[in-house]
Amino acid sequence: MTSAPSPSRYGSIAFTAPVAKRQEAAGSICTYGRFRADGDDIGSVDGLDSRTRALVVAAQSFFIATVTPDGWPYVQHRGGPPGFVRVLDSATIAFADYVGNEQFVTIGNLDADNRTALFFIDYPTRLRVKVFGRATVVERADSPEFVDGLLAVDDRQARGHRAIVIRVEATDVNCRRNISPLYDEASVRERLRLPRADLLDEIRVLKLRNRELEDQATAVAGSSDRPGSILSEASPARAEERD
Repeated sequence: MTSAPSPSRYGSIAFTAPVAKRQEAAGSICTYGRFRADGDDIGSVDGLDSRTRALVVAAQSFFIATVTPDGWPYVQHRGGPPGFVRVLDSATIAFADYVGNEQFVTIGNLDADNRTALFFIDYPTRLRVKVFGRATVVERADSPEFVDGLLAVDDRQARGHRAIVIRVEATDVNCRRNISPLYDEASVRERLRLPRADLLDEIRVLKLRNRELEDQATAVAGSSDRPGSILSEASPARAEERD
């Protein structure tokens, strides 16, 4: 007899009683209900697998969600060059807090409640990853080398006063439905590079062959105009036949 699946960390956090009620009405509780918490067992902390790590470190943007002390949800976009989000270990993500408009809504919310959710999308592959975690705000004044290390990406030094370190609690890789694939200039160039190289090689071969055929045609035309050639001697005979 196979044992029933144990609750997952993600299911225990996301599939609350109101969520389960909706799932039960829709019939999807059969799929997701087994991952819900049973008492205090909310599953072990999820680590970042190799696929998730690769997506995170290659990301040029993601969304971070927090909640105000009054209970209002807040979502903010974060962006930067590939590598601006770092994976410190199997369950820790970190990124620099770049200088912005200084509203500090996300930072202030985390000061009151360190729970957060991150949403990553890899548009070319239409893969999306959801991350639940707890955040720690690290000020540059307290750890300058750490923050400066996160600010430096590809020999570029961005401006920022702090970093956000996320201790991952749970992850979930969602379906690709309704995600339109998008490509940046670099990825388009890479996708076209090999087929274009093959096409250019073929064009060079065809041009060379075309030049050879033109040279052969020119040689044949030149030989027909020389006295004594078969073509030049046959021409008067054809003319007499017409007379």
